[in-house]
Amino acid sequence: MRVAALYDIHGNLPALEAVLAEVRRAGVDRVVVSGDVLPGPMARECLDVVLDLGIPTAFIIGNGDRETIAARHGMMSSLVPVSFRETIEWNAAQLTDADEETISGWPLTKTLGIDGVGEVLFCHATPRNDTEVFTAATRDGKLRPIFDPLGVNVVVCGHVHMQFDRMVGGTRVVNAGSVGMPFDAPGAYWLMLDSGIELRKTDYDLERAAKRVRQTAYPQAEIFATNSILNPPSKQMMSAAFSNAELS
Repeated sequence: MRVAALYDIHGNLPALEAVLAEVRRAGVDRVVVSGDVLPGPMARECLDVVLDLGIPTAFIIGNGDRETIAARHGMMSSLVPVSFRETIEWNAAQLTDADEETISGWPLTKTLGIDGVGEVLFCHATPRNDTEVFTAATRDGKLRPIFDPLGVNVVVCGHVHMQFDRMVGGTRVVNAGSVGMPFDAPGAYWLMLDSGIELRKTDYDLERAAKRVRQTAYPQAEIFATNSILNPPSKQMMSAAFSNAELS
């Protein structure tokens, strides 16, 4: 079984379209959409796309999806930074009751058996919740209490928007990166699992994508076009920033 894991799309429809073109060319048998389709400049359109791929698809909820649903009821967490609240509310206003029911039914984790890889647990941040932060540099001692009891070969995660592949005790932990909002060189990052595990990066027309984002009514369209598509922050910069928030 060939599985594509897509994380942290964040409403970047051009990036999603480019990745899905590769997914289809690769003859993928199953897709796992692992949280944070929302929020973002074209999140409504991205949601419609992933819900109708024509390929067997499993979903996992992310903190962005969850907070967007909460915003429909004026219940967004106080932990959401002020700078993100307007964009989440904008996305929330585009959702229907049926969307809310669908997204609310997405689980925190999904486990699949993949020949050549073994038992793989997919989660958004960690298997405990959709908000915990860790990186390639986080000490094993902090992580083993989370991963050792799982009894799986591999855990695939996202949330920090940076790809990595590391061991935590006896568990291989792989971050798929972000399709739509990378903290790395420009492009769309994702993961392929088949007889092995392959970190993938898809290039796409960045200038055209930025133009499409700027044509939306998204409240932070220019910021997203510049900082998430054309000139995203570096992995080194964000790793340093996240070091202050590990597992908090």
